[in-house]
Amino acid sequence: MSDEGTESPSGDDSAGRSWRGRALSALQWAVAIGAFWYVARGVDWSATGAELATLDAVVVAGVLAVTAVEFGSRFGMWYALLNGLGPTDFRTSANVDLVIKFVNHVVPSKASGHSVAPLVVRHYTGVDWAEAVSVSGLNTGLYAALYGLVALAGLGLFAPRLGGGWLLVILLSTGVYLVAGVLVLLAGRRMNAAGRLASRLGGLLGRIPRIGDRLAGVAAALPSFTADSAGVFRRLSARPSVVGPYALGWAGTLMVCPGLRVWLLLTGLGGEFSPVLALPVVLVTAYSVTVLPLTPGGVGVAEASATAVLVALGVAPEIAPVVVLLDRTFGVYLPAVLGWLPAATLDFSDLLARGEEGSG
Repeated sequence: MSDEGTESPSGDDSAGRSWRGRALSALQWAVAIGAFWYVARGVDWSATGAELATLDAVVVAGVLAVTAVEFGSRFGMWYALLNGLGPTDFRTSANVDLVIKFVNHVVPSKASGHSVAPLVVRHYTGVDWAEAVSVSGLNTGLYAALYGLVALAGLGLFAPRLGGGWLLVILLSTGVYLVAGVLVLLAGRRMNAAGRLASRLGGLLGRIPRIGDRLAGVAAALPSFTADSAGVFRRLSARPSVVGPYALGWAGTLMVCPGLRVWLLLTGLGGEFSPVLALPVVLVTAYSVTVLPLTPGGVGVAEASATAVLVALGVAPEIAPVVVLLDRTFGVYLPAVLGWLPAATLDFSDLLARGEEGSG
């Protein structure tokens, strides 16, 4: 029998975790604010505002048109995957994408957003738990593998022109994407081999000073598969009609549309980038730091990284941060804000409860 009023050890642990969680969240937002300061410190915002107000109407229309196409390609990624399970309308795919995008910006890293994806997929489509896990895992694996490969190509193009600090961070984030992609794709096809690799990976990441625990958390948040979900995963991942359209949607969302938007903004503000055809690859590489759990959804550090990369590659330092902030606003923050609309109608506690039932 315990004395009344005496707090149990589990209560102490829970309170401690809660306190540490709040402290970590506060630290992450402090890092995000500091990163935004780093980006904005050299910009004459009054002069920039005047320039933006006089942007050619063709440039403004072009940016809006590119952003609209980008939304279509973004939703098309989930549309390709979900139609592999069964006929799915485009609106359902859009809701799934927007809710996950919203979650990605209220939790510490993208891994958390991807880990809640099966719950969201199951809610909107009604598929069983194995199918929800498999399609969400395929999304994570393909996204990470494609991102890692393109970012690695970008490093091959311009790594010698980057400072040591940013080069190290981008190398680390590119490595995380590549390892995560390989691990998830392997897990979907060979669970035993992936389990051994994940265990070793978690141990290695945990030894990295300062951020090791957080990186190990990213690895732990990757999807886990049952025999049933792995079977569905293998079937979907072997279908060109699923993987091909997904890869095209990924390229449109992460490369083509951001590259066009940044080029339009750069030229509209009197800047330039050469060679223009390399811009989509450069942006993927520069934004790769969003995978690291430094700030919620990569807020701030992505802008700082992309600004540093563009300046290192010859973009004027007074233009680069403005272009990056506008690109992130249209390409990342706008979808996240719009994602609040469908997310506000969901009871996440109920989704989590049903997820525990389905995975049990």
